[in-house]
Amino acid sequence: MEQNIFVYNTLTRTKEVFKPLNAPNVGMYVCGPTVYSDAHMGNCRTYISFDLIFRYLTHIGYKVRYVRNITDAGHLEGDADEGEDKIGKKAKLEQLEPMEIVQRYTIGFHDVMRELNILPPSIEPTATGHVIEQIELVKEIITRGYAYEVEGSIYFDVEKYNKTQDYGILNGRKLEDLLTNTRTLGGQDEKRGKLDFALWIKAKPEHLMKWPSPWGVGFPGWHLECSAMSNKYLGHKFDIHGGGIDLVPTHHTNEIAQNVASCGENPANYWIHTNMLTVNGQKMSKSLGNSFLPHELFTGNNKILNKPYSPMATRFFMLQAHYRSTLDFGNEAMEASEKGFKRLMNAFGLLDGLKASATNETDIAALRQRCYEAMNDDFNSPVLIAELFEASRIINSIHDGKLNIDAANLQLLKDTMNSFVLDVLGLKAEIAANDDLPKVMDMIVDLRGEAKRNSDYATSDKIRDGLQKIGFQLKDSKEGTTWNKA
Repeated sequence: MEQNIFVYNTLTRTKEVFKPLNAPNVGMYVCGPTVYSDAHMGNCRTYISFDLIFRYLTHIGYKVRYVRNITDAGHLEGDADEGEDKIGKKAKLEQLEPMEIVQRYTIGFHDVMRELNILPPSIEPTATGHVIEQIELVKEIITRGYAYEVEGSIYFDVEKYNKTQDYGILNGRKLEDLLTNTRTLGGQDEKRGKLDFALWIKAKPEHLMKWPSPWGVGFPGWHLECSAMSNKYLGHKFDIHGGGIDLVPTHHTNEIAQNVASCGENPANYWIHTNMLTVNGQKMSKSLGNSFLPHELFTGNNKILNKPYSPMATRFFMLQAHYRSTLDFGNEAMEASEKGFKRLMNAFGLLDGLKASATNETDIAALRQRCYEAMNDDFNSPVLIAELFEASRIINSIHDGKLNIDAANLQLLKDTMNSFVLDVLGLKAEIAANDDLPKVMDMIVDLRGEAKRNSDYATSDKIRDGLQKIGFQLKDSKEGTTWNKA
C-alpha cells in the first residue's frame, strides 16, 4: 500500500514528505545506549518511538535496515572530552574488567527491550568492534584538513569547518553564540578553539580501554563511533538518523560535521528526535530525586507512583503521547492509561467471537483509512489510538447485539485491529502467569450459568460480584458469558 508520509525533520524544522533515497529500501540509524548502567526511562521512550517508526515503515512495505549501536567505549563523563570513560570508571569502582560491565548492562538493556516488546534492530554494532573503521575515518578527516594532532590526541577544527559549512545547521545556533556560551574545559589548552572536539584521545597509563593507532595508544571520541558505524552499514548518505532531543546540541551536531568533513555529505536526509520525560511537570533526573528505572516501575519499587505498572501498560502510556511531545509521568495519567490499555485489549479479545450478519451498519474502511492518516502524519500514535478506541466501541456494540456487521466488514475490522494494535503499536495481551487460569474461569462461568438456570440468582450475583472485586469482569450476551481481566 503506497502511503504519503510526512515526517518532522529537525534539520529543517518542518514536516516534509518522506522520500527514501532507494525505495523500497530505508536506512535508519538510532544512537543506542552507553552500557555502564541500567537502561533508564528516557532510553525506553526513545526506543519505543523508533520501534513504532520501524514497525510502521515495515508494515507499509518498506525494507528497513535499522542500525542501533551499543556504546561500549569512548563516552566520557559530562558528554565532553574530559573526565573518565563512563564504563572504565564503573569497572574500577566494582573491580571488574570493563567488558564485564558492558556484558552485564547490555544483557539488562536487551531484557528491558524484550519486556517492552521492542523489536531488535537489523544490526547492533559496538564501538569496540569498529575501532579500525574509526581510525580510518580520523585519517580521512585529517587528510581533508579539518583535524589536527596535539601530543597523540586528534581534535576536530570547528572554526575552520565553519568557514565553508554551517556547524550549527542542526541545532539552529550561530557559531558566535556557541563560542560565547561555551565554558572552558579541562585540557582546553590543547585545543585551538573552544568548540573543537576530540576524534581520538591519547590514553593515560591508567586508562583501561585503549588501542594502538597511528598517533599512539588511545581511544576514540564518543561522537566518532556513530559516524563510523552509520557509514559502514548505511553508507555516507541514508534516510533517517534518530535519538533523544538531548543529542541535538552536541552529539548529532558533531556527527554531521564529521561526515561532511570526511565525505562532503550530511549523513541523513531526515533527523528525528524524541522529547524528554517529566514527572509531575518537572524534568525527570537523578539530581531532583524523581527518576526511576524500568524495573522499579514494573515492580512498583519507586517513591513516585502509587502502584506498579506492567511493561505493556507502560508502552501504551508512552504511545499515547506524540514522540515529539514532553511525556509527563504521574499517578493519574498512568492509571488512566492503564485503564485505556485494558479497555482496548479487552475489545481486541472479543474479535474472534464476533458473528457476522447479513446487514452492515458501520464504515470500517473509513476508520481504517483514518488509522493510516494518523500514522502518515509524523507517526501520530495518539490519534491512531483514538481511532482504535472508536474501533473498540464498534466491537463492543457488535458483541452486545447493538450493531450489525457483514462478513466483509468484520474481516476488515479484524485485519485493522491486528495490523495497528499488534504490528504497528506493538501491543500484546498480558498473559496471566497461571496457564490454567482460562480453564478455571470457564469452570466458574459454567457454575454461575448453572445457578442462573436453577433460578439461584443470589449465588449467580455472588460469583459475579466476587470476581469483580478481584479484577475479573463477566459480560452476558445472547451468545453466552465471556470474561476478561479488568
